[in-house]
Amino acid sequence: MHLSRYPRHFLAHLPTPLERLDRLSRELGGPEIWIKRDDCTGLSTGGNKTRKLEFLMAEADLRGADLVMTQGATQSNHARQTAAFAAKMGMACHLLLEDRTSSNNANYNHNGNVLLDHMHGATTEKRPGGTDMHAEMESVAERFRTEGRNVYTIPGGGSNPTGALGYVNCAFEMLAQFNDRALKVDHIVHATGSAGTQAGLITGLKAMNARIPLLGIGVRAPRLKQEENVYNLARATAEKLGCPDVVAREDVVANTDYVGDGYGIPTEGGLEAIGMFAELEAVLLDPVYSAKGAAGLIDLVRKGHFKKGERVVFLHTGGAVALFGYDSAFDFADRWTG
Repeated sequence: MHLSRYPRHFLAHLPTPLERLDRLSRELGGPEIWIKRDDCTGLSTGGNKTRKLEFLMAEADLRGADLVMTQGATQSNHARQTAAFAAKMGMACHLLLEDRTSSNNANYNHNGNVLLDHMHGATTEKRPGGTDMHAEMESVAERFRTEGRNVYTIPGGGSNPTGALGYVNCAFEMLAQFNDRALKVDHIVHATGSAGTQAGLITGLKAMNARIPLLGIGVRAPRLKQEENVYNLARATAEKLGCPDVVAREDVVANTDYVGDGYGIPTEGGLEAIGMFAELEAVLLDPVYSAKGAAGLIDLVRKGHFKKGERVVFLHTGGAVALFGYDSAFDFADRWTG
């Protein structure tokens, strides 16, 4: 599959590291756990959206955009990486931030990703939770267009067929790393939200006949809705790549048991995962995505879903800068201490 036919700006630090988590594996007493460090992609502390933005921002550039817009939650990692990518390209960036948690905490509303959004020169507007953010973004984009701006809009999470190409490429990259180290991998696990990461991964894995099951741990939508969103995007991505029908419906698997009270609201399992990864492996997770994905991984190991003798790779989607917006969620005296 020849991804070079699609425009791309090479700003991510790739390939990201693939590391074995020896202490976490011993602590859980189950499979051998590895981590794919997509928190190390560069650009303002990194994260999974940078891979998508390599293709999205190249498309924006090709269309002559002078302003890029996207939307997400208040502590959106995607918004922060879009602002950083735009700064690197010398392009204006405007962000719509949805208040999905109704938090009045000052750090949540002004620190973490929000602080970095503004440091990268982005302008922001807030909207209440439940707003149709796609429609709202298009409305604001039209306002800018009437002022003479050439606006390129990016969906939440960068999740469309162009953005998903970044995770098709990640699937190829992981398979090359597995092959180079003679690693037989039994499962890949990651947090899934706006669908682009999982859709790109499953498309790439199926196109390469990798025969490695992919499990998305949901952070927002119910299971059937999440799987349908991923499947539809995977089909559109495969169509864009010229390999239609390479992904079957049964290839798309999500587990949404670890969402908790809702998107962006920390869970006990997620906070435990943050503590375990930090204290055992010096790896920082974020409370919104990667911690809930890791919580699912940890719980499924404890339940015997992933077994001793197997090898599991956890894809770390990044986002640790959001920790500074969630400081009130941590009481270290009561958290996991080994």
